[in-house]
Amino acid sequence: MLIKEIMTKNVVTINPNETVFDACIKYRDKKVGCLVVIDKEICIGIVTERDLIERTMCLHKDPDKTKINDIISSDIKTIQSLETLEKALEIMKEFKIKKLPVMSDKALVGVITITDIANARPELTKRFIDSWVKPRWED
Repeated sequence: MLIKEIMTKNVVTINPNETVFDACIKYRDKKVGCLVVIDKEICIGIVTERDLIERTMCLHKDPDKTKINDIISSDIKTIQSLETLEKALEIMKEFKIKKLPVMSDKALVGVITITDIANARPELTKRFIDSWVKPRWED
């Protein structure tokens, strides 16, 4: 199965110069699990709810003044829309991430999450849990 077959196509994006408060509003209004950071039509990062909490609230930064660019996960990992779900799981496991922006050439066309894969192919998710999550629980 290909990424493009199950990815979320309506990606909610944010500009790196917008504030953390702006991100919170988008999360509330759009009910999404991540915001993809786009600068001049290039995917430069991703902001998760965890980023908002750990990099803003826990560090006592002002959400009205802190820019998204200051808290994004900028070592962005992406996947091409014609790759397989297995490839997505490999990347997620290697980099310990749960969300991947999906590209078609250089254009953002979607987002794929571990939940998307679990819904489409539960047997892959079991293998993923057995190989990644369970060993971490035993540490």
